[in-house]
Amino acid sequence: MALHRGSRKHGERHISVNPFFGDADPVSGMTEAPPTHRMPKKPLAPATAYQVVHDELMLDGNARLNLATFVTTWMEPQAGVLMAECQDKNMIDKDEYPRTAELERRCVAILADLWNAPDPSAVVGCSTTGSSEACMLAGMALKRRWSKRNADRYPAARPNLVMGVNVQVCWDKFCDFWEVEPRLVPMEGDRFHLDPRAAAELCDENTIGVVGVLGSTFDGSYEPIAGLCAELDALKERTGLDIPVHVDGASGAMVAPFLDEDLVWDFRLPRVASINTSGHKYGLVYPGVGWALWRDTDALPEELVFRVNYLGGDMPTFALNFSRPGAQVAAQYYTFLRLGHEGYQAVQRSTRNVATYLADRIEALGDFRLLTRGDQLPVFAFTTADHVTAYDVFDVSRRLREYGWLVPAYTFPPDREDLSVLRVVCRNGFSHDLADLFLADLERALTGLRRQPGPTGDREAATGFHH
Repeated sequence: MALHRGSRKHGERHISVNPFFGDADPVSGMTEAPPTHRMPKKPLAPATAYQVVHDELMLDGNARLNLATFVTTWMEPQAGVLMAECQDKNMIDKDEYPRTAELERRCVAILADLWNAPDPSAVVGCSTTGSSEACMLAGMALKRRWSKRNADRYPAARPNLVMGVNVQVCWDKFCDFWEVEPRLVPMEGDRFHLDPRAAAELCDENTIGVVGVLGSTFDGSYEPIAGLCAELDALKERTGLDIPVHVDGASGAMVAPFLDEDLVWDFRLPRVASINTSGHKYGLVYPGVGWALWRDTDALPEELVFRVNYLGGDMPTFALNFSRPGAQVAAQYYTFLRLGHEGYQAVQRSTRNVATYLADRIEALGDFRLLTRGDQLPVFAFTTADHVTAYDVFDVSRRLREYGWLVPAYTFPPDREDLSVLRVVCRNGFSHDLADLFLADLERALTGLRRQPGPTGDREAATGFHH
């Protein structure tokens, strides 16, 4: 969560209110404009308060044109109505809202089946506020499982977690918050994610687990989870070290089961102990909802589980957050029910088709070189071609923003900090028609960019990488 400072001059600026926002008498109650950084003395009419906030939020722009975010920006109106009906239900109160708790349980069962659990009834799982919380919970389980097995050495021995340098920032936060040493596999050449052999070489007796990412946020590529498990199997044969794998499937775990059914990455691999995903990404639900599942109770130490009274019975819970609305869980179940397997398959296939189409068209412009093509996650990254010297990716990002498009430009992590790219995330609702409009605006932007004497060097004005 971002940290903000209070204003030092909070009393000097006020919000302007149009008299027409008032009641039948346009000037009724408009004698004092409300301040921005302290509570007003008197109440406002609800229509007035709404209009003031609504007008300021218009400056956020159109979320549908945000090609930076993975988060769902469109749902059916019926889903919106259902969410509004459930937004006052506190998800943590299982005994007070038993049907909402039942929908959560059904979603876990659906995901266990979707991810090919050998025994779906043995799987334990929960909803979260998003993949970041889910990753924190998975990391906690890995650490507690390791510390129990190494009780004679812990806490003197410092645990470590192996992962690619391309992991989402939540894993850096986990290692910092829970005092775990991050061991990062660097990028190398045209490999922009974890290398299985290099990951296995970083493991030792203090490794709590290895994180494999099914769908890197940097370029949309899948990490080779099966290859990673094979290397760790070989490591066990050589050394006796038995290292579990957590699959961060924030995006790919809701894409691969429908489009890449022959790809083995999930609970079919015995070494995979847990999986997380974001319901609010390719799970097709508004933010924020995530899911964390463990293969069985052995993968989730019992002492991390809290138990609450549920209809006179026992309801185990595992969470970092407490009060949160049940709306997103209801919406997730609605979407599972509404689309079914064939519906999800159709939506994800359409989204991938848009991504590969757009990637091909951008490559055909001649100004860019593709790093990925959108044929795994519906996400692709590209950079300027070698012959382009008049502008850079940051100039492109800034110019596209003038047309309303948010396209992130960013530099890759070590050891490819020399590489700066643009990334396009295609989501449900970003149609072929919108893709063509985007291409037309990109071509218009290039007309001016090609006439520049060189890159402006203005990186701050470009859309950065925060996902």
